[in-house]
Amino acid sequence: MKKVILALLVLSSVLFAQSQKIGFVDTQTILAQYAPAIKAQSDLEALAATWKTSIDSMTQALQQGYQTYQQQATTMAPEQQQQRQQNLIQQEQYLQQYQQTKFGQGGELSQKQEEFMAPVREKIYQAIEEVAKKENMKFIFDKAGDVLLLFADPEYDMTFKVLDRLKTMK
Repeated sequence: MKKVILALLVLSSVLFAQSQKIGFVDTQTILAQYAPAIKAQSDLEALAATWKTSIDSMTQALQQGYQTYQQQATTMAPEQQQQRQQNLIQQEQYLQQYQQTKFGQGGELSQKQEEFMAPVREKIYQAIEEVAKKENMKFIFDKAGDVLLLFADPEYDMTFKVLDRLKTMK
């Protein structure tokens, strides 16, 4: 019974698809060739590099602090040892918090990525919609996305039409 229902679903999908014009795009290709997307990605990478440099600097300072502590610990009073240990622990906690704030889930990097890429995605979706309407497409799939596209006739590839449309949009 389940096989019959599945076969009917597949058959009805095929018949439905035959009456509809379907296309696809490769958003990875679009993002790799669309100048505003390239700039946004470059800006994100520069920002991340700045933060990584800060993290590297803090890590190096922390390591130097540990080395200095280990070298001087035997000559320090117990109160001094405890104070230095607490300072090092605070530095380490600050470093971890900084890393989490910048690169953690929901951190500044993901927020900046959304901020930089939202207008780019909006333009791309607008171009896709315009190309789809011009070509009388009912559906446009993203070959690069989570949709499993096992075969696609290049005749229905709208990627470069979308890129052309993006170049003419203001």
